[in-house]
Amino acid sequence: MTLSTCPDALWLNASLSFERFDYKLLGCLARHVEVAQWAYRQTPDEPSCLDIAVTLLHDYLKGHNRPVHLMGHGTGGLVGLLYARQNPHRVKSLTLLSVGVNPMIDWQAHYYAQLERLPCPRSHLLTQMAYSLFGHQARPLVSGWVKLLEQDLLHSISPHSLLKRASLCPGSVAVPLLVCGGEEDAIIDLNQIRGWQPWLKTGDRIALFPGRHFFHGVSPQPVAKRVLSFWEMTDHRLVAPQSLRAVL
Repeated sequence: MTLSTCPDALWLNASLSFERFDYKLLGCLARHVEVAQWAYRQTPDEPSCLDIAVTLLHDYLKGHNRPVHLMGHGTGGLVGLLYARQNPHRVKSLTLLSVGVNPMIDWQAHYYAQLERLPCPRSHLLTQMAYSLFGHQARPLVSGWVKLLEQDLLHSISPHSLLKRASLCPGSVAVPLLVCGGEEDAIIDLNQIRGWQPWLKTGDRIALFPGRHFFHGVSPQPVAKRVLSFWEMTDHRLVAPQSLRAVL
């Protein structure tokens, strides 16, 4: 791949059911840098395997002639973390949104833990998860969120199931790291975000924003401004335009 077609940053999506929450943030970032999107969607006949996604991501990035800024939300961020630990020379920086210090914890881990403990219909638990993820909603909207969660259960590569909840020990990453979280996130709470502190290197950052699990969809401009500032610090060649403050 030539330099002209190599993006500055790559957004990783491993939960296509939730991609609508990414659009505004990516739009803000795309005004200032070249951002590409990489997505993985498994079929019902495939195993839920993070290794496959990491391998496919490597197949994509090995065609680039320079490192890129990786960023992702939830499971997408987890894929980026696993990749950056294996191939730090291909990663300029890593930005994680709603990924805690125990990085395999996600909404599905919470869902399956409740499903195991509580003898109630699946639809009731998904409704409660919808309220946890999106806050209080008008009743006609809740059924739509429940369908969205059902789709994510089918197609995302979350490593969890009713039989097993996967885990990954906390640890650092060799590349510059920005960890972003929502102050009202019931899934990746403040303890999970602040738990990254002992693992941060000089220059790594934690940033908190108003909102729940999908805070970047609610406040895309402040998140974009923080991410661009972080990228500017990690790469002097990637300088935000003077108009950045006026736009964001």
